[in-house]
Amino acid sequence: MTARLPASVITGFLGSGKTTLLSHLLRQPGGERIAVIVNEFGEVGVDHQLVEHVAEDIVLLNTGCLCCVLRNDLIETVERLLDRRAAATVPPFERIVVETSGLAEPGPVLLSFMSEVGIVSRLRLDGVITTVDTVNAQRQIAAHDEPAKQIALADRLLLTKTDLGTEAEVAGAHAVLRGLNPGAPIIEALNGEVASERLFGAGLYDPTTKIADVEGWLRADAHTVPHGAPHGASHGHDSGIRSFCLRFDGPVALAALTRWLSLITTLQGEDILRIKGIVEVMDDPRPLVVHGVHHLFHPPAYLLTWPPGPRGGRIVFITRHLSEDDVRASMTTMAA
Repeated sequence: MTARLPASVITGFLGSGKTTLLSHLLRQPGGERIAVIVNEFGEVGVDHQLVEHVAEDIVLLNTGCLCCVLRNDLIETVERLLDRRAAATVPPFERIVVETSGLAEPGPVLLSFMSEVGIVSRLRLDGVITTVDTVNAQRQIAAHDEPAKQIALADRLLLTKTDLGTEAEVAGAHAVLRGLNPGAPIIEALNGEVASERLFGAGLYDPTTKIADVEGWLRADAHTVPHGAPHGASHGHDSGIRSFCLRFDGPVALAALTRWLSLITTLQGEDILRIKGIVEVMDDPRPLVVHGVHHLFHPPAYLLTWPPGPRGGRIVFITRHLSEDDVRASMTTMAA
């Protein structure tokens, strides 16, 4: 896992500050080791930074980073970049960042990084960064489907334009983000200025220590329903998005776990935005990592050792129009 290059996804609704954030990240120390994939060169101000054309769709900026235009298929673009890195025809970048369009859902990008053999063996998904416009967040979420999904799938939430919002708008934006995604840290930024280390490193292991960072990755406790709440209650919003954490007190049979997850994603995959967790399985001392988006799961992976704390299992679900009670009811298949 540590040998694969990290890949981050920057998403967010129209006008939420993705390009401003990206331009700032590329100018920070370490930005010269990033290869960024965008829809158009102009999105990162290439006209003023261009050093040279490396290829028809790749330019080298004076910051030292590479900028690559997405041509049709994301997988083909990523593989072409990785092949050129291996052939030393481009500088040896150490991270890929994909900026999605404002109307795109990040799910298909995640599916690409999780399913393609040529990508999975060379890249690891480090996380989804979602930019959110403080002033317009609540209105946009009420009017469009995409912002809520972008927020729900995030590993890091970047609240932009806080200086333009009133105190009530800032508080309201925080409340909406917490309702849609209680597990992701909320980071406030002015003009897209935020240290890259606060956004990167959202994957399963800590890149500085090279060991698993399960608590930081799952943030399972954030999904715990407050004491006194009715059974089956979970975080949510008018968009129908819910997030909750299922816990297992002891080991489960791998076959039963696989059967359950396969069944629920087959029947309800469109309503399951993301699943991630760590599970203790029978007859294996290592913890099993569970990571899925919609119908697809990342290839099975085991950690070398258990992180501190109790064993058992914790699986975080982020769903739409699918309640915690519905998911719990489906678990009866594990006993079948």
